[in-house]
Amino acid sequence: MHAQRGRRRYGGRHEMRGRGRHRVRRGDVRSAILALLDDRPMHGYEMIQELEERTGGRWTPSAGSIYPTLQLLEDEGLVTPEEVDGRRVYSLTEAGKEAAPERSEGGRPWEQGDEDSPRFEARQEMFRLMGAAKQVARADDEEQLKKAAEILKDARRKLYGLLAEE
Repeated sequence: MHAQRGRRRYGGRHEMRGRGRHRVRRGDVRSAILALLDDRPMHGYEMIQELEERTGGRWTPSAGSIYPTLQLLEDEGLVTPEEVDGRRVYSLTEAGKEAAPERSEGGRPWEQGDEDSPRFEARQEMFRLMGAAKQVARADDEEQLKKAAEILKDARRKLYGLLAEE
């Protein structure tokens, strides 16, 4: 059987396997887009990145689900695009603001699921670590880069040490 990027072909259809991906219904993508745009205007790829970061990597919707949903929301008058630096940045219309999910805790689509599991917490911290490392990597301070490399090496060693305890 041919496996590719977490998918395995079974009897003519593709099924998702573990590895942190979360398949969602179109309605969840719709709610997530409205909730993200309720925070601030964004372009489509930025929405994908935000959802991956906010879920600690457990949900990364595809461009094939984000962009058609954005078009549908635009057709419904809930979002409006604007060309900014060669990208279509979307923002909510007044009707879109009314349709956006409540900001209450647990009310956002990406906040529903396995947030209380140790696996989710570990994934979330891993993505936060990667985000911090990327910020340091963008700096031109060689001393900071050297220190960051040592911190990352130490973290890697400790994680492998944890695995070796078993």
